[in-house]
Amino acid sequence: MLDLKKKGKVPNQLTDKKKTSEKGVKVNNEEKYMRKGKPVQFKKVADKKLRKKLKDQEERIKNAAQSAARAEILQQEEAGFLEAEGLEKTYAYRQDQLAKDVDINTASKIFNLDLPDFGPYSLDYSRNGRHLLIGGKKGHLAAFDWQTGRLHFETHVKEDTHAVKWLHNETLLAAAQKKYVYIYDNSGLEIHRMKQHTDVRKLDFLPYHFLLVTVGETGYLKYHDTSTGQLVSEHRTKLGPCRAMTQNPWNAVMHLGHGNGTVTLWSPSMGKPLVKMLSHKGPVTSIAVDRRGYYMATTGMDSKVKIWDIRKYEVVNEYYTPKAATSVSISQRGLLGVGWGNRVTIWKDALSTKAQSPYMQHLQESSPINDIQFVPYEDVLGVGHKKGLTSMVVPGAGEPNFDALEANPFQTKKQRQEAEVHSLLDKLQPDMIALDPSHIGKMERKK
Repeated sequence: MLDLKKKGKVPNQLTDKKKTSEKGVKVNNEEKYMRKGKPVQFKKVADKKLRKKLKDQEERIKNAAQSAARAEILQQEEAGFLEAEGLEKTYAYRQDQLAKDVDINTASKIFNLDLPDFGPYSLDYSRNGRHLLIGGKKGHLAAFDWQTGRLHFETHVKEDTHAVKWLHNETLLAAAQKKYVYIYDNSGLEIHRMKQHTDVRKLDFLPYHFLLVTVGETGYLKYHDTSTGQLVSEHRTKLGPCRAMTQNPWNAVMHLGHGNGTVTLWSPSMGKPLVKMLSHKGPVTSIAVDRRGYYMATTGMDSKVKIWDIRKYEVVNEYYTPKAATSVSISQRGLLGVGWGNRVTIWKDALSTKAQSPYMQHLQESSPINDIQFVPYEDVLGVGHKKGLTSMVVPGAGEPNFDALEANPFQTKKQRQEAEVHSLLDKLQPDMIALDPSHIGKMERKK
């Protein structure tokens, strides 16, 4: 029998594949992570110690680039979008049609919770996208693992509930009720009543700083450290009641939308807004910022959706809605979701460029939209409306490759406990929140 491998007729699949992948990583991926510009010439450096230090630094940068390029091979999952053929339009594709054409696991993520008595509902997903918290305006609170259907708790607080928010993980949550903000655990037990926070309408949580941020009818923006239980700072906005707030995930700066059409940017260490910009001709109804911190979407009572480049504080694009939008959300992959009237419109590539037509649409019959939010690491959009909650599949919305040390959707109880300890040890101070976080650690040279 002729040995073709020895004669060179049949290539060794394993060896050749390994060489190709290593070569591909070195050529294609490594350049992406290397610093731009001309290479440093160390021979011109006269000081030996400095030359050795610079060489070591360049070597570390090169090793980091190689490690990042190798790690990219492990990210096997790819994001996919709906694609239309011929005269078809993706926005004409309904959820019931989508459920027939996808796998069973994805189809199970399309569901509707019919809760007509205690709405409208606001909602919040945990950082790993696994747990869902809903709050009805008339006092209905519930938390559950929405993928398995396991209920954590369900209760009725018997007073108005305006906003709900998970804290650092799914064991603790905050609810802005009629007068105060209350902290509950995942069994529905009331742990704390925060009397410093009154008439709150919006809640947010900064996970790296362990700060619960509140704003409402009083016009005071307050930062509360949930690890120590102390009120870090409170700022009087002097712009009246505020009902729109979100955080910039890149630098932890809070964006507030006011009744006179302005958007202000705040940090806990400054008593005045870092930036103040006129965005709409009427009250601002909702704000969203993409996770890179480049673009901000604002909606107002003037029935406009504006996309802002936060780096230049300029309007990039404008979209029109037949009715004033009530909620806006930006997914991890840059899809823009807008809830207006009883409809949800989703735009693809709508941030940096002007989208000509919507990517997807959803009609919630006879039930006005109150709150929408994309699920992290899932192609799902949660919609809270007057008659309950709707979960709809939006292909291409979520990041397919997750960092298990950052937010792990499959974490065990032991992993959650360890992550909680690590995050407390690595907690950042409120003074480190600034418009440019890369400025921290730089040395100011005096002339």
